Amino acid sequence: MMQIRLYLDEDAMDNDLVRALRLRGLDVITALDVGLIGSTDLDHLEHAIERGRVLYSFNVSDFLNLHTQFLATGRNHAGIVFGQQQRYSVGEQMRRMVRLVQMRSVEGMRNTVEFLSAWG
Repeated sequence: MMQIRLYLDEDAMDNDLVRALRLRGLDVITALDVGLIGSTDLDHLEHAIERGRVLYSFNVSDFLNLHTQFLATGRNHAGIVFGQQQRYSVGEQMRRMVRLVQMRSVEGMRNTVEFLSAWG
């Protein structure tokens, strides 16, 4: 089974989190890695789609709106995971994200939204 690959937008990217996820074998890229700092939310989501990556963000309202628009128009995405800024430490985000990646399949994440709070 292919493992979920992650794209962290500029809201969610944190050097310590990225390092911790990579040390645990997760395939992670960030908005900084691909030169998308200051880009629109749609640009971030489209970048993730083009590369088959699940997007991780703290920006629930905007990405939930995009998710709804995509479903309504028949567009697909690889999945979106929402965290809550300043609710979880880097270590807690890492543990929850690792759990999600271990338990969910690439296909199971397609066109779905997950909240990191559900993976405690």
